[in-house]
Amino acid sequence: MMRHNQNDPHEPEKLIVVGQGYVGLPLAVRAVEVGYDVVGLDTDELRVKRLASGDSYIEGVDHSRLAAALDSGSYEPTTDYDRIADFDVCVITVPTPLRDGAPDLSFVESAARRIAPHITPGATVVLESTTYPGTTDCLLRPLLEEGSALKAGVDFHLGYSPERIDPGNPEWHLENTPKVTSGIDAASLRSVERFYARIVERTVPVTSCRTAELTKLLENTYRHVNIAMVNEMATISRELGADIWEAIEAAATKPFGFMPFTPGPGVGGHCLPVDPSYLSWQVKRLLRQDVRFISLANEVNDQMPAYVTRRITRGLNERAKSVKGSRVLQLGLAYKKNTGDIRESPAIMLAQALSRLGAHVLTVEPHTDAYLLPPDILRVELTEAEIRAADVVVVATDHDAFDYALVERAASYVLDTRNRCRGPQVEIL
Repeated sequence: MMRHNQNDPHEPEKLIVVGQGYVGLPLAVRAVEVGYDVVGLDTDELRVKRLASGDSYIEGVDHSRLAAALDSGSYEPTTDYDRIADFDVCVITVPTPLRDGAPDLSFVESAARRIAPHITPGATVVLESTTYPGTTDCLLRPLLEEGSALKAGVDFHLGYSPERIDPGNPEWHLENTPKVTSGIDAASLRSVERFYARIVERTVPVTSCRTAELTKLLENTYRHVNIAMVNEMATISRELGADIWEAIEAAATKPFGFMPFTPGPGVGGHCLPVDPSYLSWQVKRLLRQDVRFISLANEVNDQMPAYVTRRITRGLNERAKSVKGSRVLQLGLAYKKNTGDIRESPAIMLAQALSRLGAHVLTVEPHTDAYLLPPDILRVELTEAEIRAADVVVVATDHDAFDYALVERAASYVLDTRNRCRGPQVEIL
């Protein structure tokens, strides 16, 4: 791989992307395409080996794009932090999960400590990981300054730019999704802007890192609350003799004041089950008050897998069958369609809940590698024989790859949480 030479203005700039998942890998490959030398760091050795062989596990980066990046000589996936010396820009895209209801920033802290000794004057560090307002300035900045013996805003630039990756979305991707940018000072913002202006079509600068951090939480809290609202509507509409899906479709014809959200078996991924709780945690810690919309949305969305389980149990009872001993064929384990992302997936929770009740649960998931699945999850192919053998087919994730016509033709009973199937034997959430 070509090494950056700070004394030669004709050499490509060197970018470090810490984390090669759904956020980091698309950024690394795009940066190669616009002329950066990129080192993609990840602690998962299996991931790095797959990337080095040209095997992409991210829907937004196909094998040909990854192969082109590798063939250019400008992309190096590695677990070795010694490969990051003399970088110009470093972007941190590591996970920020919740642990016992509190933010776990240990991955950010670890990355900061390992990056800091390699920071040189004039370099730029950007955090993309979702977090609460104040993280960049109050947590990341001191770690970088301590480990580098340099001063942020004086010797190097520091900023925050929230990721907006939507896995599986064919229309909106990294390049054409506007990118919110920020810096700890004007010079840092200019440097962050300069970097992302090469990566994406449009940047949206804001005045502080805290505002950029809040922007990400606001976006996902908005989705979380609205999904909770339609999920609650779904749980009552059936008892009211109304069709929630038809009501949403009709309401969406209003040209103002309404945006359609659809119900499902719960919320998953890294964002919706996590991001709003980051905001509520920080508000409780600093302001000693509760963000009531978030608490209520958590309550509604968290109970959806249990609600779907009850619906399946009732549907089997109406067919003179017990959930215990029944054969359940569940379509989908990912948290959203056309992706393999099973992080915090309600579909996983649903399968495990049915298993605990004594059902024999078989799952169909074409997008997720087997080694990523919990060991208690049994996976099969979607065949007519499997459908006919099932006491109930549950549509948990509406992947386009599923043959819904076959399901409608062969299944004796379908509980569809995504409104993809039709027929007298089909119950819609």
